[in-house]
Amino acid sequence: MRTITTIAELRREVAAVRERHGSTGPGAGDPVVGLVPTMGYLHEGHLALVDRIRELVPFVVMSLFVNPTQFGEGEDFEAYPRDLSRDMELAEQRGVHVLFTPSVAEVYPAGRPLVRVVPGPLADVLCGAFRPGHFEGVLTVVAKLFGMTQPDVAVFGQKDYQQVALIRRMARDLDMPVRIEVVPTVRDYDGLALSSRNAYLTEVERVRARTLSAGLFAARAAFAEGEAAADRLKGCAVITMAEAAVNPEYLELLDPDTLAPLAEARAGAVLAVAATVGATRLIDNVIL
Repeated sequence: MRTITTIAELRREVAAVRERHGSTGPGAGDPVVGLVPTMGYLHEGHLALVDRIRELVPFVVMSLFVNPTQFGEGEDFEAYPRDLSRDMELAEQRGVHVLFTPSVAEVYPAGRPLVRVVPGPLADVLCGAFRPGHFEGVLTVVAKLFGMTQPDVAVFGQKDYQQVALIRRMARDLDMPVRIEVVPTVRDYDGLALSSRNAYLTEVERVRARTLSAGLFAARAAFAEGEAAADRLKGCAVITMAEAAVNPEYLELLDPDTLAPLAEARAGAVLAVAATVGATRLIDNVIL
């Protein structure tokens, strides 16, 4: 595995790989280059993305960049967990070919860019309603990473469902020649969705946090038994979370593509939740 810190070097490496594979560029012929964008502090959720992309392409780039433009005022940019040496070891063990670890100055040489990706109404709901500007920062950096890497395929985790929906729409609306793959959420032994921010939780908070997934699973079970009313399905989840005094920031049943709220559940609908446990904001979802 090579660790690369500059865009110029990354482009040279990707061009050489494409030449070896007879590829003329992204979207032309069989896929060659895959991208796994991350903010580091890797866990099995990230590594599952690597496993999936290795099934699709012969050359895997993982980016590791804590993106300042997606953090709002008072959020945890400075405190966000980082461990580069551990991340390098895990990435190499899982078969990453290039670990791209640019500095903030490399990604944003002139500071915050004047031209940014505006996400539109898909970002006005769920996390976007509570984190203004967050998804503008996410889409802008993902667009930049696509431009830097020129991947044929990029893979993301289902846990960040709103993010996935926005990135899919960006790629479609802006004619980006990249295929977006989504990998199911990876969970710990107790059902808690894996997240780098889980490291913030105390032992007691961890017990409370797992009621997010338990509540979602209760709603999913009710749907499997024939319940379709959104209010009753959400009620199943709320009751479970309330047992640990967890109050959702939002809990919504959504259309998987438009993120519009649904009054009646159907197969493929998404039940999404966000809640703060202690000082840690967590998100999760299930697909019915």
